[in-house]
Amino acid sequence: MANTYRQIYVQFVFAVKYREAVVANEWKSTLFGVIGNLINETGCKTIIVNGVEDHVHCFLGLKPTVSISELMKTVKAKSSKYINDHNLTKSRFEWQEGYGAFSYGHSQIDVVYKYIANQEEHHKKKTFKEEYLEFLDKFQVPFDEKYLFENLI
Repeated sequence: MANTYRQIYVQFVFAVKYREAVVANEWKSTLFGVIGNLINETGCKTIIVNGVEDHVHCFLGLKPTVSISELMKTVKAKSSKYINDHNLTKSRFEWQEGYGAFSYGHSQIDVVYKYIANQEEHHKKKTFKEEYLEFLDKFQVPFDEKYLFENLI
């Protein structure tokens, strides 16, 4: 639309179901490329996608006509399908339900980019659960811990 300007930056964080460590080093960069392409296909602009064996961070410029919930539904469904169609895991792959979505200003792009790029090193010191709880606390997101993480039964 003419005369419509936007600048919306969002970091999404989502985990493998049961936080299983199944995203292998051999194919994770391919997966992150697939996720980045899926984001771009919606009209949003991928800045960086990275993660470790049990979760992913996506940082992007959000197109205002794209619903956050629909974006995540599409990205998670199509990336799961990619993993399963290519038999990248021993059993059926699924992402955990839900995700975190955290907004940033333009001046924070470099810091967020570096944080996401440095996931391997970062997670030598901190678990995904610790990291995720810190995000929720930092962004003052109310939550009920019993709904945060699915556990193996």
